[in-house]
Amino acid sequence: MIIVDSCGWLEWFTDGEFADDYGRYLAKTEDILVPTIILYEVYKVLKQDFGEEKALLAIGFMKNCKIIPFDDSVAISAADIALKENLAMADAIIAATSRIHNCKIISSDADLRHLNNVIFIAKTGNT
Repeated sequence: MIIVDSCGWLEWFTDGEFADDYGRYLAKTEDILVPTIILYEVYKVLKQDFGEEKALLAIGFMKNCKIIPFDDSVAISAADIALKENLAMADAIIAATSRIHNCKIISSDADLRHLNNVIFIAKTGNT
């Protein structure tokens, strides 16, 4: 099981420069966990930049994966991780979900790069 961060989904849905790098991880939806915070981030950006129809189509595809709700155990774990790792709330929720489910995070988010369970896909200027 893996979590593909919102930056990866957005690259793939918008055919960005790194779409192929993320596409190889997105091929098997049955192996992907999607924390609800990632649904939020992807929907918001796609709706803002491309319209509601594209955003809803993307969410429909993402719902083929296993959606992980934001519950009390994720909330408490995320708060602890945010304090320890100095992460913003969304990143801490993603990190907590990955630790609870013992899976890797695929991301280009430099704030997550230092975590030991992250497979980091470097973008130009993103170190």
